[in-house]
Amino acid sequence: MYLLSFSGLKQRLKFLELAIKSILVSQPKPEGDKSPYYDLADKYKIKIDFRPFIKVVGVDLKEFRSQKVNLPDFTGIILTSKVAADHFFRIAEEIRYEIPDDLKYFCISEAVALYLQKFVAYRKRKIFFGKQTIEQLTDVMKKHKDEKFLLPCTDILRDNIPLTLEEQKIEFQKVILYKTVASDLSDLEDVKYDMLVFFSPGGIESLFKNFPGFKQEKTAIAAFGSTTAQAVVKNNLRLDLHAPQPNAPSMVGAIELYIKDRLKNG
Repeated sequence: MYLLSFSGLKQRLKFLELAIKSILVSQPKPEGDKSPYYDLADKYKIKIDFRPFIKVVGVDLKEFRSQKVNLPDFTGIILTSKVAADHFFRIAEEIRYEIPDDLKYFCISEAVALYLQKFVAYRKRKIFFGKQTIEQLTDVMKKHKDEKFLLPCTDILRDNIPLTLEEQKIEFQKVILYKTVASDLSDLEDVKYDMLVFFSPGGIESLFKNFPGFKQEKTAIAAFGSTTAQAVVKNNLRLDLHAPQPNAPSMVGAIELYIKDRLKNG
């Protein structure tokens, strides 16, 4: 029978300590049976769970009206996400605002523009879109500067969106139609993971709201995007993995590089 030498056993124990065997991704579970996360789990024999740390809730009519925004005053709607579209049409229905056929929609991407088919007769409406960024969308909007723009948004709107509109001298008014709040994660209190993966500062806030006494210890923390990484550091947590990276633009790719590095150095 083969027995590990003392040094071999020591190396094996070190490997087990370094190995990532379980990951919690703070996003909804991917739809369908195919996902890079599933491929990663199969390749390295690790457990990957999904759980949204934050959720979106719409503001009620009282809060909407407190912002003193009159929807009929606007001739152009800026939609930066499908969620923004959902809540714009929700509020319009709740206040019984009959949306005019000549209202113009300026969408941040073609995907958001096509999503409008859920609410309006797409071919009969004036719908414009950028490629993916607010900078690209403002290039389209410059041709319609006479419009009066409304920006439906969340309470944690990214600064670059209003700043870019202002820099391009596009007049607009914000209206908060939905908010990001912490999900209830109390059932995870006694569940431990080797890695936690975050995609927004709100996810970090939710972690401490649900678990005020959270101590990182050996748990690796991965963050996607600069603002998320800043939130990790700001909350005195150790940032073990930051994505995107030049050689790994996706979070899955960055996690795989991290796992390979730990195995190599283990």
